[in-house]
Amino acid sequence: MVIPVHDVNPVRRTPWVTYALLVANFVVFLRTPGMAGSVTGESSLAQLCHLQAFLDHYAAVPRELIGHQMPRLVPTGDVGVGAQGAGCVVGPPAYDKSPELSVLTAMFLHGSWLHLLGNMLFLWIFGNNVEDRMGHLRFLLFYLVCGCAASYGFALLNADSSTPLIGASGAIAGVLGAYLVLYPRARVWVLVPFLIFLPLRLPAWIVLGLWFALQAVYSSGEGLSDAGSVAYAAHIVGFVAGMLIAWPLRPGTPPPPEPRGILFGRQARPGR
Repeated sequence: MVIPVHDVNPVRRTPWVTYALLVANFVVFLRTPGMAGSVTGESSLAQLCHLQAFLDHYAAVPRELIGHQMPRLVPTGDVGVGAQGAGCVVGPPAYDKSPELSVLTAMFLHGSWLHLLGNMLFLWIFGNNVEDRMGHLRFLLFYLVCGCAASYGFALLNADSSTPLIGASGAIAGVLGAYLVLYPRARVWVLVPFLIFLPLRLPAWIVLGLWFALQAVYSSGEGLSDAGSVAYAAHIVGFVAGMLIAWPLRPGTPPPPEPRGILFGRQARPGR
């Protein structure tokens, strides 16, 4: 609905943890088999098999999280030829997977450049202020807790699913929930696709409220046809977790600067 590009909410200290998370996500993506060249959309069968094995090892799987039902056969990363042609070979796992640890590793995995850049955009815009309010260490713990809550929340609702969960969106949803609680009146520059990309400066409560409403609609199955391919329920759980954790910090949070300049096509008055 809207694409955020910048918030008018300066920070008092350098958000080192936010920067480190951005770098870590990009580094892991580039190290993920077959992802560095995925911008072309071309992947060989060997790359796909290697990626499948990599995700099975490091992604979070609801059946494993809730029931500890570990598969007896997993992709090995090798390519084999059978009666139906070439395909990925499966065999007994050559590793001991910890479902609990996979929740943490899955937060740094992404399925495409678009998936990665979309998540990192939201982290870049909203993460620095939440870190500024919480402090470096508490923000890192907050980020990881929200990501874990999102994954387990989705797994509880889909306990029989064997589809791997990957992405930082559950943790970043927690950051958005915290930002909404701490800085609801901060102004956010967004691009609204209406024939052209129309720039507007909107209050954070509108931008993030619309984002949350969209996740709720899609999670109910009333959204686009590809709603099943995205863990929208994890976004909702992460967002609510972020709001609840940040709520006690709300009374002592300094307000964002007063808006100045053009807003909704009118001149905003200084000091109001």
